[in-house]
Amino acid sequence: MDPQNIHRCFAALRVAIPEPKTELNYDSPFQLLVAVVLSAQSTDKAVNACTRTLFAAAPTPEAMVILGEDGIKAHIHRLGLFNAKARHVHALSRQLLALHDGEVPADRKALEALPGVGRKTANVVLNTEFGQPTIAVDTHIFRVGNRTGIAPGKTPLAVEQALLAAVPAEYRQDAHHLLILHGRYTCTARRPHCGHCPIFPCCEWPDKHRWAAESSPGGA
Repeated sequence: MDPQNIHRCFAALRVAIPEPKTELNYDSPFQLLVAVVLSAQSTDKAVNACTRTLFAAAPTPEAMVILGEDGIKAHIHRLGLFNAKARHVHALSRQLLALHDGEVPADRKALEALPGVGRKTANVVLNTEFGQPTIAVDTHIFRVGNRTGIAPGKTPLAVEQALLAAVPAEYRQDAHHLLILHGRYTCTARRPHCGHCPIFPCCEWPDKHRWAAESSPGGA
């Protein structure tokens, strides 16, 4: 997709989504970090249901360490991979206390050194909490980048790098949330809502006209 078309796409997304932000609930950088770790292969809705009680019981790294792995499991057992997630949350809480005075570092290398924190999680925290123009590529953004032609790539890292190179500077800070919300609610995996897509005119997906007909009133 050419730069002018990409600019039109993001301008349209900003109009459609004027306040792009995470749908995870949290009250501190630590809680955001934990919520993002828990969100792997789980919906934000499911994570929020668990963290409502988890963060009431353990709102800080100190409290999370005291709660312990079994205590964490009791709050998050409805999530997939909850055993591993409980282990990671407990371990990263201990490491934050030991190495960072209980504070979440605003540094990629330090974040990725924490248990259970990979590049995607680090990108979310750096962007959402620390205002850095990073783009975490999840399944939604991977799909949107490839389907629309904005940032095609065979791997999440390739899509991330393509987005960082292609997204206009004025939209880079919000690009992550604009794309993820667009993928979550409009450019969905199985039945995309092309009939009311804000970037339909600039999208390069060959099947968009067929899906526009099916998703419009009176369509199949």
